[in-house]
Amino acid sequence: MNDADESLMNRCFELAGEAEQRGDTAVGSLLVAANGEIIAEASEQNRTKDLFAHAELLVIQQAIRIRQSGDLTGCTLLTTNEPCFLCSFAIRRTLISRVIFARRTFGVGGVSSNYPILSANDIENWKAGPVIVFCGK
Repeated sequence: MNDADESLMNRCFELAGEAEQRGDTAVGSLLVAANGEIIAEASEQNRTKDLFAHAELLVIQQAIRIRQSGDLTGCTLLTTNEPCFLCSFAIRRTLISRVIFARRTFGVGGVSSNYPILSANDIENWKAGPVIVFCGK
């Protein structure tokens, strides 16, 4: 993780704080283009708004609308918490190239659980998964 990534991760933690203040799970996420431009940012809204309003899904949805494409190749998703199964599927489906997260989500995490959807490279008909960076904040 470089200095730019660290700065972006700090923004994710600010967004997570906003979610926590609202009564949501403290998760914040950003989606960043290959040139470093922030495409989308969101905080978790799964408790106060919508069961499926995970921060990662919200940034992916925003990016798809902005880019008018479901192909997010070259993008990096930064998030405070390890993406769950649902978010991991969306990350893989949109071909996000890199994922950086700071806290593991044991049991339902897309990397650390018994079902590593995000990191598995042996799922039939799926392209290779993203580069995964655990920054352990």
